[in-house]
Formats: sequence, structure tokens, C-alpha cells
Amino acid sequence: MPTFFRRLLPLTLLALTLACQKAAVSVAPVTPPSTTTTFTNPLLPAGPDPWVIRRGDVYYYMHTTGNNLVIRKTAKMSELGSAVSTVVWTPGPNQRDIWAPELHFFDGKWYIYYSADPLCCDGHRINVLENASADPTTGTWVDKGRIAVPGQDLWAIDGTVLEQNGKRYLLWSGHEVASSPVQRLYIAEMSNPWTLVAPRVELSHPEYSWEQIGSPAVNEGPEVLRHADKTFIIYSASHCSTDDYALGMLTAAATADPLKPTAWTKTATPVFVKNPAGRAFGPGHNSFFQSKDGTEDWILYHANPQPGQGCGDNRSPRMQKFTWNADGTPNFGPPVATGTALPKPAGE
Repeated sequence: MPTFFRRLLPLTLLALTLACQKAAVSVAPVTPPSTTTTFTNPLLPAGPDPWVIRRGDVYYYMHTTGNNLVIRKTAKMSELGSAVSTVVWTPGPNQRDIWAPELHFFDGKWYIYYSADPLCCDGHRINVLENASADPTTGTWVDKGRIAVPGQDLWAIDGTVLEQNGKRYLLWSGHEVASSPVQRLYIAEMSNPWTLVAPRVELSHPEYSWEQIGSPAVNEGPEVLRHADKTFIIYSASHCSTDDYALGMLTAAATADPLKPTAWTKTATPVFVKNPAGRAFGPGHNSFFQSKDGTEDWILYHANPQPGQGCGDNRSPRMQKFTWNADGTPNFGPPVATGTALPKPAGE
């Protein structure tokens, strides 16, 4: 073979090899998007006190971690398990046992209400953080301090906000006096997202037998649900250490003064209870959201998969669609069994 061709051959082979490699890269298969139309509960292995809020096309989710505040961000609630998770706040040395965080959006800013033990004063109080960023997983969270009724700085947890008649009100679970461990539901008007106006008003206390299982007797985790001309407060009752933790309901007209106890009617029986066959023990501490297309109502709650697991991290977040009764009240049905294939929320 002439010298010229001996020198050209290796270069030709190299060029062919590179061309083949380039072609191989350019035709690499693309994984098609998931076509799964169902999901199963639980959404996460653990997640007590689940909360979700939708802003635009994004759902922001939080639950109790015990030692910090974490926001999960997802476009689809059925894919919460793969959502991006961001630690947005870690307490200083003067707080512990961080419980029941809720994320709200008021007047162009984000607020987180959370419960914490300040290592004094008979235990937990409700605190508020503020963030002016459009995305609550970014920006700076500013501590707005403890929120309490003036002159009544008592044990308090599970703060949430009711908006009615152009005003805002804080709902929470608290003690009547420092020496009483019974948990009652209270409401107070807000002058801004971190300040209450006295006085507080009691809306509910444990009175039925199903509200008094375990010690102490408990009404806690109030959550607001609106439908047609009614406002509902769905709350958790009996102690979380029992399998009989369940949901109760208060009902008022959507135009009523929520500070008047007589405006609220308490349902005499629980509206959501355990389902042992479905591995749902102690279901409660819920929140609500609508499907992506706005046509479906969903309840998000925690439950234990086995009996006797109490108030710990075995409580996992679950969700299911619910309907409305002819009288306008919600019909949650029983907790759906874990592992059951459920249709994803409409629009996902």
C-alpha cells in the first residue's frame, strides 16, 4: 500500500468512528412521560398534620417534622413523593417540638403559622413567619413573633385563618386556663396577620363521648371548609395517642359573625373515623384542596397504618376525593384503604 494511503486509512477510520458515536448520541431514546392515571395512599412514608395550599399552578405542602419547617413544591398532588423539598426555617435554641405548620398567602406576602414549645410558660405557643417573595421556597423568612390574645398568653397550637365578611380570624386549639389540660377551639379577630384583637371566644370543647377518648380530652386542628352558603370548621377530636382520633364539624352561615358562638352548630357525631380494615387508625388533622381543574374537592389527612401507634411519625399523609350531601354538608366517606388505586385529581 502506498505511503499516502497508509497514512490516510487511520484518519478515515477515526472519522467514521466519531461519526458513529455522534449518531448514537443523537438518536438516544427519550423516556416517555408517565401515562399512569392512578395513585395510591400513603403519599409519603411519614407526615403528621399535613397542610397544602395552591397558588397558581403549584401546590405547596407542609407537615410536622418536629425540628424545622419544610415546604414541598409540586404541580401534581398525586406526585407529592417526588416533589422538591426545601428547608425554609430552623428554630433557634429557645424553641423545640415544632408542630402543625400552615402556609398562607395574604396581601401579597406568605405567612407560616406554626406551634412551638418556648421552653417556658406551660408549653406550646403559635408563632408567625413572613416572606415577601413570590415563591415561599425562596426569599427570606422574617420572624414576626408569638401570636396571642392580649392578656391571655396561654398554651396554644394548630393556628389557622378564617376569612369571613371582609375580616380575618385566627382559629386555634388552646387551654382555658394554665392549669387545665383540656383542649378547646378558640377564635379571635386579627388586626394583621400576626396580631390578635381581644377577646378570644370559645367555639367548641370536648363534650361528646367520641371527643373524650384518651387523656386529655381534645378538640384541635381546626380547618376551614366553604361550600355554597355555609362555612365549616372541621376539627380533630380525642387524643392522638388513641386509634379513635377522628374529625368533627362545626357549621355556620357564610355571612354569620364567626365570633358569636350561637352562629355555630356542632354535629353530634364524627364525620370521619378510623377504618381498621383499610389500615387507617386515628385519621385526622386534615386540610383541603381542589383538583387542578377546579372540579373536585379533596381532603388531605394523616393516619396510622397499624393500631396503637399513637402520635408519632408512623402517621402518614393520605388524600381522597369527597362529595357533598343534599343539605350542603361534606361527605368524606371512610378513609380509603392503603394501596388502593385511586384516580388522580382531575387535571393531573
